[in-house]
Order: sequence, then structure tokens, then C-alpha cells
Amino acid sequence: MRDLKNRLTPGKNTRNIQNKKAKSFGYQILGFGSGGDGPGFVAATGGTITTSGDFKIHVFNSPGTFTVTCAGKIVGCSGSTTVDYMVIAGGGGGGAGCGDAGGGGAGGFRASSGAASGCYTAGPPASGVSALAVCAQAYPITVGGGGSNTPQAGAKGSDSVFSSITSTGGGEGGSGYAGERTGGQGGSGGGGGYPGAGSGSGNVPPVSPAQGTNGGSAGSYGGGGGGGATDSGNNGSGSNGGPGGGGVTSNITASPVGYAGGGGGGADGGSGGSASSGGGPGSPYAPTPGGQGGTNKGGGGGGAGGATGGATGGSGGSGKVVIRYRFQ
Repeated sequence: MRDLKNRLTPGKNTRNIQNKKAKSFGYQILGFGSGGDGPGFVAATGGTITTSGDFKIHVFNSPGTFTVTCAGKIVGCSGSTTVDYMVIAGGGGGGAGCGDAGGGGAGGFRASSGAASGCYTAGPPASGVSALAVCAQAYPITVGGGGSNTPQAGAKGSDSVFSSITSTGGGEGGSGYAGERTGGQGGSGGGGGYPGAGSGSGNVPPVSPAQGTNGGSAGSYGGGGGGGATDSGNNGSGSNGGPGGGGVTSNITASPVGYAGGGGGGADGGSGGSASSGGGPGSPYAPTPGGQGGTNKGGGGGGAGGATGGATGGSGGSGKVVIRYRFQ
């Protein structure tokens, strides 16, 4: 019987046999991994998570971390790689003092259009704004607090941050008694206090689209309203406080909610300015504090009213961060 091993030619037959084995092994690996070319969707943890149809919604009412565990991949018409967002800063505190104090400005409102996760109503400031691409990493979330107040003055709200998006705290309302009577600047500007004091500027620092509007000026005895996300604060008129500027109604959480309204101006002899979308109303003729901005709505606090000193403005409402994406 012949010895088959002796018929192998070194450097030729041996090499051919090895190549065949290598190719066979390679085909097995390719077959095993063939499912890797399918679509993928963003996956993440953090905040309070709810589901609306094919979309996940992460809500942060306080600081936290949004951790992306899968950045997704689009194949054909399926998959996702971006997230929609709404970032609202804390609203400014209403002005304090002897009536006719200005309303606080709303916290800065920045959001994407919603086109990446269901085309929900996102509000005019979000029109045409693209969703954010995400990587598989942790994103610290900052949720700004509302501006506080004292018997002498209100305070600016604090910033909110997600990834490259920073919304600026709302400006404080001008004092109607002592201290700074001009409204403060910020995401939206605070209303002016005391007779004729000027308003604070909104969209400071500037971004596009604008994150807020200007406050209103004071009348002879009525504080100006704080600026809101979509409308400027109204001027005080005579002894009546000016209404706060209008905010935004967004469906990012799968239900319509108003955010980032300006605080109403306080009055010294008339009615306090009205407010909406989380803004606090201004106080009427009485030594009473202004209304509080809505919690996690970023509204400005209402200006104080009354003919004697000591009343405080309403504190600004805290901010909010919401992130939404397609997950299936």
C-alpha cells in the first residue's frame, strides 16, 4: 500500500490544502454575521422614560444623565440615529418692592422640530430645527432652577443643558421699590419696574432661532410683563401691570403642555398683569407677592404689587429637558 503522505509536494499541495481550509472558515464567519447589515435604532437610559407608539420619551425634571447604549443605524427607510429635544431653562424671579414691579422673563426655550420622532407639535421656535445626532456615550443633563426673590429684588433663572444645547435662565423682573429697576436680561428679558423703567433683553446670549423675547417697560404705576418664548412682555399701562409674553405649547411628551411664559407685572393701584404657559401672574393693588412660575415649565415669576414696601415677587419656575427618539 502506497504511503499517501509521501505524495504531498512541500510548498505546493500543502499550501493548497491550507488555503481551502482558510476559505471554508471565512465563509462560516461571514454566514454567522450576515444579520449585521439590518437597521438599528437609538437605545438609551436615564430620566423618566415613557413610550408613545414607536417613540421613547426621556423626561428630566432635575439633573441626571442620558446614556446612549446604541447610537443606531439607518438602512433603507428603517432605523434611527438622531434624537429630538426640548431644553427649557429656569424662569426669572418677579420684581419686588413697593408695587409696580416687573414680571420675570421666561427661561430660554430651545427645541428641535420633531420631524425625527413623529412630527408632533413642537411650537414656532422649533420650526426647521434639526434633531441631534448622538453617540454611544453618557450625556450629563442640567436642569436649571427658577430665580428666587427677596423683599428687595428678584433673581435670574439658571441655565439648562443637553449636549451642545444650552438654554439661558430668564431675566429677573425690575424692582418697584429699591435696587435695580430695569428688567434683567436672559433667555427672555424681565419686565421693567417702578415708573417708566426699561425692560430686559431676551435671547442673551444670542442663538438662532431665538430662545426668547424682550420684557415690557413699566407704566406710571404698573410693572412691565416678562418676555415669553414666542411673544414679548407687554408694557405696564397706567397703574395696571403688563401681561407676560406668551410661551409655547409642545406635544413632545405626547400631550399638549404650555411652557416658558413670561410673568405678569405687578400693580400699584390697578390690576396685576396676567400670565400663561407657566408664567406667574402679577399682583394687584395690595402688598402681596407675585404668582409663582410653573414648576418644570420655565415660566417667569409675577411682579409684586402694593403701595408699601416689603412684598416679594414670585419665584421663577424650574426648567425641563425632554429627549425623544424612534426605538422601533
